[in-house]
Amino acid sequence: MSLGAKVRSGARLSLLNTVVIRIGNFAAGVVLARTLLGPREWGLYATGMVALGVLLSANEMGVSLAIVRWDRDVREFAPTVMTLSVLSSSILYAALYAAAPTTARLLGSPDATGMLRVLCVSVVIDGLACVPNQIIAREFRQGARMVLDLLNFLVTTGTTLALAYSGAGAMSFAWGALVGNLCALAGCAVVVPGALRPGWSTAEAKALVTFGLPLAGASLLVLAMLNVDSVVTGALLGPIALGFYQLAFNVSSWPVRSISEAARRISFAGFSRVAGSPAALADAFGRGLGLLMAAAVPPCVLLATLAAPALDTIYGPRWAAAAGVLRFLALLGLLRIAYELAYDCLAAAGRRSSLIGVQGVWLIALVPVLLYGAHLRGIAGVGAGHVLVAALVAGPAFLWGLRREGIGPAVVARACLRPFIGGLVMAALSIAVYRWTGETRWGMFVAGAVALAGYLPIVLPMRRLLRAETPAEPELTIQQPAMAGDGER
Repeated sequence: MSLGAKVRSGARLSLLNTVVIRIGNFAAGVVLARTLLGPREWGLYATGMVALGVLLSANEMGVSLAIVRWDRDVREFAPTVMTLSVLSSSILYAALYAAAPTTARLLGSPDATGMLRVLCVSVVIDGLACVPNQIIAREFRQGARMVLDLLNFLVTTGTTLALAYSGAGAMSFAWGALVGNLCALAGCAVVVPGALRPGWSTAEAKALVTFGLPLAGASLLVLAMLNVDSVVTGALLGPIALGFYQLAFNVSSWPVRSISEAARRISFAGFSRVAGSPAALADAFGRGLGLLMAAAVPPCVLLATLAAPALDTIYGPRWAAAAGVLRFLALLGLLRIAYELAYDCLAAAGRRSSLIGVQGVWLIALVPVLLYGAHLRGIAGVGAGHVLVAALVAGPAFLWGLRREGIGPAVVARACLRPFIGGLVMAALSIAVYRWTGETRWGMFVAGAVALAGYLPIVLPMRRLLRAETPAEPELTIQQPAMAGDGER
């Protein structure tokens, strides 16, 4: 099977998987937000997720990406990857366990200490699962990925709902995530037999750490950039404000998780296979960005223009305070989708120093802007500051990094032109129709339908990108390593 065929097949399965899981998560979140858990509980959970996200960004020091990137037999170095990953994640969890009370207090939620200690056990589980997960990504086995994600979702959601209804409050999130991750780890052992075997080679370990640490540093900066807003909100405005902000951020992330996450499961592997050809890499990035933007613009624009009625309809009136910040975070979500694809492209091309530079500049500019925004306008100011820095600082920085890899601004402009024009049309139609209908609930649905009808004719010519084939030289085709006891690919 050609690289393009593998990428397209993996993309379809990945998109289906992501959409199904996100719809399920969305439904469970609506039930909890409307019936049992209020802004304070969501704020405590957000505190835990901030800490977990930081740990996950560095738990295996970036060494697992070598399984996808290195054009070698995985059996040679996977056991060393496993050992390094488990050691580093265990050390990180031990440090977090000791620092949990201080961490929770600094994040403005001292009651979250117990949640931090339970939820962050997941970092050790993730360290154990990194090798089979990356083998699945390397081989584009998105069918297996879908089964594992569905297992995780069903167990996590069932446990969380059961505990929430029994009165466990915010801790229901932590225990649900822990049980779900344990079941997914057991599934990994079945799907990729032999992948959980530890081992050690000093030479391999040195090479892996040299390869992975810059990527782990860049990932840590990404997580810091995406979570510093929660830190600022919790520390300055308190857990209730953080709960409103977290709900709005979660809603704004629907397109990111449904579209970008599906793409990222194959983008790094796909870019890695054409990284040796600048023309092929530029072509693959341009087509990928165009398709992602075409798919992401409609939900992001509708969330931005119809934030208040959407939150009232889905979550109920007690979450109305989140509407102001959602308008900004929806636009941030659109930028995040583009930037995550650029991140994967630069990582696959070996531009680790560029990634660290881009993320470092972004974070340095972001912190003071968020502090000022929180002081001036509360959570809405935090969201506005995020969008401002992402557009004016991160955007040019990513363009600079891509240009160094032969992907000029013209490639980006061509990919985004039709979605951008269509987005402007959508925004104008959505606002006008919603006001014309008297800003009613049914008017929200009419506005969304009219806006989408105006958007589709503009982007439909981009369908040709789905049929294009990525040029790949013979030496860049995917290697199929045979794992001990592994079955049909």
